[in-house]
Amino acid sequence: MIEIISGLPDNVVAVSVSGEVTGDDYKNVLIPAVEEKIKKYGKVRMLYQLDEELEWFTLNAMLEDAKVGIQNITAFEKIAVVSDVDWVNSAVGIFKFVIPFPVKTYKNEELSEAKAWISE
Repeated sequence: MIEIISGLPDNVVAVSVSGEVTGDDYKNVLIPAVEEKIKKYGKVRMLYQLDEELEWFTLNAMLEDAKVGIQNITAFEKIAVVSDVDWVNSAVGIFKFVIPFPVKTYKNEELSEAKAWISE
């Protein structure tokens, strides 16, 4: 499940990801939110929190994630990934060197710091 996190600047899409994440979660929640902000602001900032309750990403979800990232790669201004899953933070750490915008990782206990950074 993907849920929008409110209370951040208008040019930020912030989501909490938990349970089982499907392609429909991307198509119905994340992609429309990202596309709306891009249309309105040209650039978008993203805060992506992986909740402790995260169980699984379906293959469709992974494909939708890759598609939204690739199609909009130049529209992202910066991304914060908040997760206690070590392999996720490690993977982000590896790929952030080929991503053309700032990417930072945080632990769930650092969510307020991630929100502050993405809002700067």
